[in-house]
Amino acid sequence: MQIKPRQHLLDIWQAISRHSFESGAWEWGEWGGRSSVADAERLLCLMYPATEIPAFRLDDPDTTERDVHAALKNVGGRVDIPAKLVQILAEFMRTHTTDDKRPSFAGGYYFVPADPEREITEEQRRLGVVDSFSMSITLCLATLGFLKIYEGKTRRGEVRGLIDELRQATEARLTAAMVSLLRSFTVNAFDAEEPQGRTLCSVLGQGRLSDRVVVERFQRRFAALRATIGESFVLGVDIADRLKDENQLFECGWAWSLVKEAPPVETSEQIGPQPDGVARPIPYLYFTVVALDGIQDLFSDRTLTLGLLNPEQQRLAEALRLRWEITQQYWSGIARFGDTTWPLEDIPWRTTGQRLESEYFSLSIASILVHDLVRRRATDDDLTRTVAVMERLAERARIVSRMTVGDKAIALHSPGIRLPLQGSSETGNPMQWTMGDFSVQLLKRSIQLCTLSRNISSHDRLLRLAERIFDHVWKRRIREGVGVGLWDNVQAVYPAAPSGESPLSWSITERVTECMVAGRQLYVQPPIRSNELAAYASSLLSEATHLLGNEQLEPTSSHDASRGIALKSVEVKLNRARELLDRQPGSAVALTVEILGELDGLALARHTASRGV
Repeated sequence: MQIKPRQHLLDIWQAISRHSFESGAWEWGEWGGRSSVADAERLLCLMYPATEIPAFRLDDPDTTERDVHAALKNVGGRVDIPAKLVQILAEFMRTHTTDDKRPSFAGGYYFVPADPEREITEEQRRLGVVDSFSMSITLCLATLGFLKIYEGKTRRGEVRGLIDELRQATEARLTAAMVSLLRSFTVNAFDAEEPQGRTLCSVLGQGRLSDRVVVERFQRRFAALRATIGESFVLGVDIADRLKDENQLFECGWAWSLVKEAPPVETSEQIGPQPDGVARPIPYLYFTVVALDGIQDLFSDRTLTLGLLNPEQQRLAEALRLRWEITQQYWSGIARFGDTTWPLEDIPWRTTGQRLESEYFSLSIASILVHDLVRRRATDDDLTRTVAVMERLAERARIVSRMTVGDKAIALHSPGIRLPLQGSSETGNPMQWTMGDFSVQLLKRSIQLCTLSRNISSHDRLLRLAERIFDHVWKRRIREGVGVGLWDNVQAVYPAAPSGESPLSWSITERVTECMVAGRQLYVQPPIRSNELAAYASSLLSEATHLLGNEQLEPTSSHDASRGIALKSVEVKLNRARELLDRQPGSAVALTVEILGELDGLALARHTASRGV
């Protein structure tokens, strides 16, 4: 199925308009209670395309496209749409603010008990989670950019007053989210003889290297990174001492929530009291990927161009950027550790902190590697090997192949991978986090890699893979009942899959929206230039230029104006072909072949006329 970002986004917006604006007013719904994660995901389905894609802008009613307005007709007229968005966003900010006036990042019903027979407490549901920190950064930046344009387009007094309130709340939430991500980052050092160390040595050695050799190579490969972490971060005394010991292995990344005993971050912004952390200082691959996705929005061209960060937020952003770069370098090095086969290619990946094994964790490692490949402009070899990993993951997850009877791969999609949240038991019963977005995450990374690739072979493989994955994802839309046109109906593809409790998944829907925005970026960039086609086009242009010059030497009768017009048309097309040569050699070839045909027609007509005389 061909990926058509514009049309698919319009379909998604129309479905959201039908679901959430059925009566013309925004309806949050009652299922499961409120979750800052789910609510942010829901709003991002609208705000992310509206701020990332010019054709989907909603901040200037005069420029709203006709098909965009038609998709959101339940919301109201062109002038009503941005005003209602301001009201909804302001309600979100108020709802997810605690009694002591600090932004709330509660996981809510996204937290599930490890033991289905036991309930989790309301206090646990109010715990912040990295998903919410990261989503809030993206949502707050989208909101601030939206307000920056819209406030100059409206003169309605009540709306302008609400804009001021929303801006203040959004800036406070953005700062609080950045502070929370800083306090969720952790470095975990451990001995090679500990269970975590043995697991990491096994993953890196792949059964071919002894633990001693792995530790020696680890020391050499990550010596500079170890020194950077030690010098740049304020770590606990115990961690700092262990990190200095080169015989210690380490991991870095984000825990699932605020790390226990993480010190408050000093800031001049009014964000309220900073809560105590509960998470054990152990990085999670899933939450690390989520954090990296949000942090990169702080450095996007749009954020910088619009000046969305104040000086204090810029200081916090630089601290996050350092962690972002170090984390990418670390996990990219882990994924490509060794001289021959990459550990990433040994599917499925085994985590050290949680001691779990799944294709989902292989995808998480690949996602971080994609981040790093984009950052450092990857080599063709890196890209080719990563493409093969993506293809294998799609195969193993039965996305591009048939699900067999009793196939364990179905658990990747429903109910998803359950991740134990270490440290959650200190406030009640142990909790888990469910990850059921394997297909859309694989789609997103495949599209991002396709955008990055400038190798025709790898690009075509990735595009074909992305289209097959998208075909799978699109079939999983809800066909009837609540949430028609949204996600996620796993049974539509895997009839044997257990049905979920939620009527729809905003998590999957939001990630599909992200994929469409990424798909748009894929198509707006220039096509890959073929050297072979460029050389072929140059040869054709040389011949066409010569033949045109020769044809222009022939006399033109005043009674034959059509020949002069034809020569002028050929000249214009030839100049266009020269302009396209470097950027689109294939188009230059097609245009030049057409020119050669026209020139031959003129020569034939002239030759026939001379023989007739």
